[in-house]
Amino acid sequence: MMNRLLLSIILSVVCNASTAQHKKYIPKVEPCNCRFMIDSNFLKTAPSLVKAEYSVPFAKIDSSFRTKCGYLIVPENRSKTTSKMVKLPFIVLESKNPFKKKDPLLFTSGGPGNSSLSWIFNAARGDLIKDRDLIAFEQRGTRYAWPYLRVFDLDNAIRESYRKNLNKDSMVLVGVKKYRRTLEMKGIDLAGYTTDETVLDIHDLLKMLKIDSVNLYGGSYSGGLMTAVLQKDPSRIRSLVLDSPLPMFAAIDEDEPMNFNQSLTTLFKYVEQDSTDKQSYRNLKERFFEYFNGIARKTFYLRYLEKGTTDSVNIAYTKNELLAEIMNAMSDNQRRNDVAFIITDMINGNHKPYVKSYLDALFRKYQAPDGMRISVYCADQATYHSQDVIKQLYNIYPYLTRYRINDVIKDMCDCWPTPPVTPSTKQPYYSLKPVLMADGEMDPNCSPLYIQRLQHYMPHAQSFLFLKKGHGVGGSTWNVMMREFLNNPYKKVQVSNPDVVVY
Repeated sequence: MMNRLLLSIILSVVCNASTAQHKKYIPKVEPCNCRFMIDSNFLKTAPSLVKAEYSVPFAKIDSSFRTKCGYLIVPENRSKTTSKMVKLPFIVLESKNPFKKKDPLLFTSGGPGNSSLSWIFNAARGDLIKDRDLIAFEQRGTRYAWPYLRVFDLDNAIRESYRKNLNKDSMVLVGVKKYRRTLEMKGIDLAGYTTDETVLDIHDLLKMLKIDSVNLYGGSYSGGLMTAVLQKDPSRIRSLVLDSPLPMFAAIDEDEPMNFNQSLTTLFKYVEQDSTDKQSYRNLKERFFEYFNGIARKTFYLRYLEKGTTDSVNIAYTKNELLAEIMNAMSDNQRRNDVAFIITDMINGNHKPYVKSYLDALFRKYQAPDGMRISVYCADQATYHSQDVIKQLYNIYPYLTRYRINDVIKDMCDCWPTPPVTPSTKQPYYSLKPVLMADGEMDPNCSPLYIQRLQHYMPHAQSFLFLKKGHGVGGSTWNVMMREFLNNPYKKVQVSNPDVVVY
């Protein structure tokens, strides 16, 4: 009897503590005029070119639509009762249809770290708005959120490593440590910038907007994010639309080199079948592997003049910079057809235009990851992936050794105090909710196998493969498919485009 009483008391304390945890804060919405401004603390330290671009308010939305804009105000770190609050922008674009559906479509971008709000401009010109309201939600830490987790210490360190031919991995760690200190000096609690917190942000937004039924739309990282939103509380979620999703349970650091390799293999297959210049592209797959495996440990040099300077410097580069340019072209629908020529040109020893292109972007743009991207990748991936598995891949494909597709690596995470995402968030789960999924056949980032694996756990999912496309299928065919699905999510989507096949 005493043991039962003690157990009852313990359970009561635990339940009350859990309830108290949820009552620590009340989310709020602060209305605004939709002309969102960038965090002024970010602008104070931004380089002049960035400051000029980011100082203008968010563009005006088509005035023929009714809009509702505001900031969701929630704690930066829900696990701390003393946490400061963050402001997360959202836009509700209202359909003009008097008979519109009552279940809106909520979109948030991938990355992680990309801004979501500009999606609303294309959405206003498309057909999805004819049936239901659309919502764009800016994730915490991203461009229009307050605070915006972006400083330039890492950019500066990476540039310096090229200017002086210093060890790049060491300089990345120098930069990321400064990055962390700069953000912390601004009073930012990096432990609050995780997928788990963003999941709760979306549920808080739905509560504040009094939405009882919603469709979720995400691509790449936010495809996995949306499945985590469903897992947390499926009661409000009507359906999911996922474009080239990265599942929460996937180990992208282990997979992405092979995803890149597989996309190239698919490209080589098409080159062999379709090329009109058989002599130039004959046996391109074999020649690629022979050449890049052969230069896997070699260092080359290029004389380079940085814009704004008067003296050129001899910059060291390896196959990594060449592979990065191939990856950039593979990720671009407009340039993918040029990849066979680019590879052939590199094999023939013509590195200069590609390395110069890489260095021009490095020195003229600010390409280092945002703090939100670092935080999320460290929380979602670094704790859960295996360096041994990655080494196995390097043994099979030497040309991939130390080629980092992802700009956030485990060594960076050892310097970045973000707690791991909750283990349950990383686990696959079963759901009968309807899902529409698609990926490009030549996606070098997220393998099409991911949608196949997701479908295993989601029996009411429909999956499609877009032939000869890469990461992010988008486009008119996809939008037609989305509209058909959203209006009847349990009906089989019909596609007349021969380059889109059931997967």
